[in-house]
Amino acid sequence: MNFIQKKLLIPYYKAFTGLSVEVWWLALITFINRAGTMVIPFLSLYLTKNLHFTLENVGWIMSAFGLGSVAGSWLGGKLTDRIGYYKVMVYSLFLTGFLFIGLQFLNTLYAFCFGIFVVMLAADMFRPAMFVALNAYSKPENKTRSLTLIRLAINLGFSAGPAVGGLIITGLSYGGLFWVDGITCILATVVLLKTLNPKKAKVTDNYKSAIPESAYKDRSFLIFLVAMVLFGIVFLQYFSTVPIYYDNEIGLSEFEIGLLLGLNGFVIFLFEMPLIKWLETTKYTHTGLMLFGAVLVGASFLVLNISPWVGMLIFGMLLMSIGEMITFPFSNAFALNRAKKGKQGEYMALYSISFSVAHIFGHNAGLQLIDRIKFENTWYVMAVLSALCVVLLLFLKKQMNTKTA
Repeated sequence: MNFIQKKLLIPYYKAFTGLSVEVWWLALITFINRAGTMVIPFLSLYLTKNLHFTLENVGWIMSAFGLGSVAGSWLGGKLTDRIGYYKVMVYSLFLTGFLFIGLQFLNTLYAFCFGIFVVMLAADMFRPAMFVALNAYSKPENKTRSLTLIRLAINLGFSAGPAVGGLIITGLSYGGLFWVDGITCILATVVLLKTLNPKKAKVTDNYKSAIPESAYKDRSFLIFLVAMVLFGIVFLQYFSTVPIYYDNEIGLSEFEIGLLLGLNGFVIFLFEMPLIKWLETTKYTHTGLMLFGAVLVGASFLVLNISPWVGMLIFGMLLMSIGEMITFPFSNAFALNRAKKGKQGEYMALYSISFSVAHIFGHNAGLQLIDRIKFENTWYVMAVLSALCVVLLLFLKKQMNTKTA
């Protein structure tokens, strides 16, 4: 028992210590917000079953969803630099609550496309503002772990949301989802107003550049963003084409597919915080760690082509999960550190947009590829995209070393 306590329990506990109270409140608000967006996983079902839209119509609606996300992230960054992260977070959560409730009353294609665009415009204004808030509430030595805690809250929210959403659909129909989504966003607004009011919240890092530079002129940051788009496109296959592969090619049941996908969340929940805590003590740079994570995610697709044995599928999922656990927190930290030299909202907006762009193109590109060149060749394409991501990060790492030399 003493061995377990010393080697596992105490390091795990220490991984969560030292974070500010404000970061924990921000994590709770993020959890409430993400658990509340339970409409999203059921959106395709709602559109086809309740509104009787065709799959082509659903495709256009999802494009409007992605475009709204891009526009919201951009606008959120601009407003954060103008009026501050606190006001943007409050307005975003409050508006999103009422917009989600109103979305259920739209039942034509053009109306729903416009509605989902506006909802995502309001909802994703929150993301760059939240990143800038996290930067302000975190001590420099705790930023990566603070980001990891937020990721943990997001993952828990996305895990709880669909489960609760399924129960709500059963008991209250799809209309109940929109009401619960809206109410939880408004609830998150109340928690935010009560806990992170500027008069109460303690800012631990209020650094601002005297002569802020534009993120659009930061060549290193732009290279980083392209690498993140590529990483996002590859990573998102695990939530679109890979489940289809498990079903069509391997013959797994929905329950078995759920267990495999659940393994990802379970591994992240158990190991991400202590892993990041340990990696922060090593000599590796943020760029070097992102690079390693991209290599692991790319390798996870090559593993799928080795053998259809379920053990190989599990190994691939573990490779992807470890790669995700390393790349996302340290890419977040890289963006935050880079943002200190310029307009923080603008930097974090572009970082958020990089993943919105991956959402717009990643799912559709993967589905088109498996239809035209089948699964095996699609996995090779994903490995090549990962390799391109690695090359860009290697170039970035070399550039960063040259500048600091």
